Amino acid sequence: MKATFRVFPLFLLSLAYLSAPKISAQDWVHTGTNLGNERIRLAAADFKPVGSDPGTAPLKAIFDSTLYGDLTNAGIFDMVSKSLAPQSTPGSPQEFAAAQWSAAPASAAMVAFGALSATNGRLVVYGWLTDARTAGSTPVLASQYNEAASQEMARTIAHRFADEIIYRLGGAINGIAETKIYFVSNRTGSKEIWVMDYDGQNQHAVTHLGSISLSPRISPDNSRIAFASLGGDGWAIRMFSLDLGRLVSFPGGSAGGSNQSPAWSADGARIAFSSARGGHPDIWISDVSGGNAHSISSFGSDVSPVWNPRTSNQIAFVSGRTGEPQIYVMDKDGANVQRMTDGGYAISPSWSPNGGLLAYCWNRKYGPGDPGGQDVYIMDIASKNWLQATHEAGNNDFPSWSPDGRHIVFQRQIGHRTQIWTMLADGTGQQQLTFSGDNSMPNWSWK
Repeated sequence: MKATFRVFPLFLLSLAYLSAPKISAQDWVHTGTNLGNERIRLAAADFKPVGSDPGTAPLKAIFDSTLYGDLTNAGIFDMVSKSLAPQSTPGSPQEFAAAQWSAAPASAAMVAFGALSATNGRLVVYGWLTDARTAGSTPVLASQYNEAASQEMARTIAHRFADEIIYRLGGAINGIAETKIYFVSNRTGSKEIWVMDYDGQNQHAVTHLGSISLSPRISPDNSRIAFASLGGDGWAIRMFSLDLGRLVSFPGGSAGGSNQSPAWSADGARIAFSSARGGHPDIWISDVSGGNAHSISSFGSDVSPVWNPRTSNQIAFVSGRTGEPQIYVMDKDGANVQRMTDGGYAISPSWSPNGGLLAYCWNRKYGPGDPGGQDVYIMDIASKNWLQATHEAGNNDFPSWSPDGRHIVFQRQIGHRTQIWTMLADGTGQQQLTFSGDNSMPNWSWK
């Protein structure tokens, strides 16, 4: 009988711990990950090399390290350190000795293992996931991959196998190992749109406009990037097709005034953005071709719209209508405006995939003599209760949720340098992803 495991999604568990007063001073709340649920202790064995091809060893090393990193970054497992794992490298279920892996010091509940070969230009990988506590049990997962042999494909196959494991053991929520993060970088001398793997690997430029490009937002189908760019017609919303490798027409994004911060609806059919074409910044919506553009706010100083990805019926945004900027929510037609924050300086809203939480950046400013500090906060929309996710030096800004709702990517400025970081949605597991140049405004792909 196959063992059954259930790991609750982080965002559901976090809701139970969002118990702070709405806007009053408080000690920061540490939620942890999967509180109240024991993490599965998981081991990832180094895969067994098959054959004598000299190309096998380097691809196996990339595969092994990538798989272990993906499972560690998932945030839902208690990973067995490589130093505690048995020296054996089982290449098939018949070679797997459950007692070796379930006994101390590994004490693994589940083990991922397999075999890898690179022969005649093909990379072949067999992977299994099995219960180490029951000798001879049927594997929970068995997968086979056969692709062209390359370093990049070794990473890709490891990502795919990791995501299968995460889906199987993580409450049927898709993993993020094959997702991308889009961001702004100045490392080529101008601010261009760049992309990288979720773990910071394979960083490269997407645009080469030689200007200033900001606020990249990837479409739900991963085919286009909407962003703001400075050109001869001022600040305009541009559209870049990843399929064609070039800019495509988006006429509604450059009809006078400053046009900034585009955002996609979940169905990919509409774009919301901020435009000052009427004389002051308002929230506008157009269809995906740039047509039928119309304003849905008219109070002035309304910027940074983001759609509720679950329903596409609500938009969160930033407004300075009462003084310093605060986070608001309204219906897609501009009705039912609700103020979500009160006090301090609140910007950069990002809606969680389940539609129940908002990540945002907040400088709370306790009093006139308090210099404050800008950190990432998470708010439960229904109750307006919040928790503080970052507590480090510097200014933290532009949070963006991963599609599994367990992670957040954001920018951190320390001194005069700005870099991209990721963390679990409770603020733990922080990792710096970029190191060269200044890098900002990250946006996590939808899938």
